[in-house]
Amino acid sequence: MKDDSFELAGKRYRSRLIVGTGKYRDFAETRAAIEESGAEIVTVAVRRVNITDRHKENLLDYVDPKRYQILPNTAGCYTAEDAVRTCRLAREAGVGDLVKLEVIGDQQTLFPDVPATLEAARILVKEGFKVLPYITDDPVACLRLAEIGCAAVMPLAAPIGSGMGIRNPYNLRIIMEQAKVPVIVDAGVGSAADAAVAMELGCDGLLVNSAIAGAKDPIAMARAVRMAVEAGRIAYLAGRIERKLYATASSPLDGLIR
Repeated sequence: MKDDSFELAGKRYRSRLIVGTGKYRDFAETRAAIEESGAEIVTVAVRRVNITDRHKENLLDYVDPKRYQILPNTAGCYTAEDAVRTCRLAREAGVGDLVKLEVIGDQQTLFPDVPATLEAARILVKEGFKVLPYITDDPVACLRLAEIGCAAVMPLAAPIGSGMGIRNPYNLRIIMEQAKVPVIVDAGVGSAADAAVAMELGCDGLLVNSAIAGAKDPIAMARAVRMAVEAGRIAYLAGRIERKLYATASSPLDGLIR
């Protein structure tokens, strides 16, 4: 447990928490929350947050790319073509080739369009991108994305921004058994408690945005989520006790005074 670093796309990270940059009051609060979270990977919606135009207020003036791995994402894209175009734009801007792929299929639920995600992933992998796809908690879809060559899979825990927590731990366990690539839970986490549950299941990492940015005190919540991710990971490695129907005495019965 001394070296429990996290490998993603050929690079190792100490923190298993990835944080988003949306919904904060301003870039200053964004930076403060990121620092408190201890995260080393920060995801940015290329279509919504400025990271390409240096002549306007730019997130990268607050979040140093030399300190953090910037993970551009394709939030707001509803077709494979738009998602691929957005990834190319981010790479041309010098952000890199590690991308979070999102192709939304429904505006109300923000569930991913699975066929379009698979299509975009195939194109991006062929073009040398290291793809982290946001996807439903569907073991078959995750397996197909891993077979395509994605660097990880990012199944949702619940709808984006819902805060409902882990709705289907059983599917997540199947995905972890089958995918053979890192499994990073994405979307639906509402609190530090949810983060701990995800990590205790054995997930390799966790992406959190709304739970931190939408909290009454985002900086304090960032700290709480960081601690929960660490605690959940340690608990997973330690191994929980078996669940039993009946009570079991915690003290041995042998050698009692009669």
